[in-house]
Amino acid sequence: MTHDQNPHPTIASREEWLKSRIALLEREKAATRLKDKIAADRRRLPMVKLEKDYIFDGIKGKVSLRDLFGDKSQLIVYHFMFDPEWDKGCGGCTSYIDALAPVDLQILNDRNVGFVIISRAPIDKLEKYRHERGWTWKWVSSFGSTFNNDFDVTQDSIVKPVEHNYRLANDQTQTGEAAGTSVFFRLGDVIYHTYQTFARGNEGTSDSYGLLDLTPFGRQEDWEDSPEGWPQKPTYG
Repeated sequence: MTHDQNPHPTIASREEWLKSRIALLEREKAATRLKDKIAADRRRLPMVKLEKDYIFDGIKGKVSLRDLFGDKSQLIVYHFMFDPEWDKGCGGCTSYIDALAPVDLQILNDRNVGFVIISRAPIDKLEKYRHERGWTWKWVSSFGSTFNNDFDVTQDSIVKPVEHNYRLANDQTQTGEAAGTSVFFRLGDVIYHTYQTFARGNEGTSDSYGLLDLTPFGRQEDWEDSPEGWPQKPTYG
């Protein structure tokens, strides 16, 4: 295939391009406003108290879900697909974590948000893979617990009916791992579940702003539509 045969956008004059670009810009602005409205609605979601005390395997031993918060009141969990029988993690999940930058962790920390990766594979496999990838993110194992099943990121109809996006799956024979992102909130030592998304819902969350938009307090910037009393800081700039 020569250069002239390569598929390409329609060739137009500058005036024609500008007209099309301005029309598209209006739709882009509408999409941004809608995204902001959805994030505002997300900050107003109720939350559900957790009735189980989940325990995980970390590099220094057993840790509870409460421990994973540290001194933060909000915690984002990325459910990384890593079956106990696998030697390597999911390629898509790997690309997601590769896209995160250390500055994202700092921005989350500044906004009172913790971040942790949780997978079902044993901790030794997770640690080996983490070192291979050069990641510094905290990663713990839910191996032997019901955590993955309870949050529908391990599908096994023997344990519980298979759900996808909060609906029963048509195929109840499905098994295996699923990617997802969960958000938890802490009042004292009591843990609440505030939000969860799966599959393509994880797209656009591999940076600090996308992750903060999933949390109850949001970006905490003064332009946001948040409930009265929500913490706010001046807009970055």
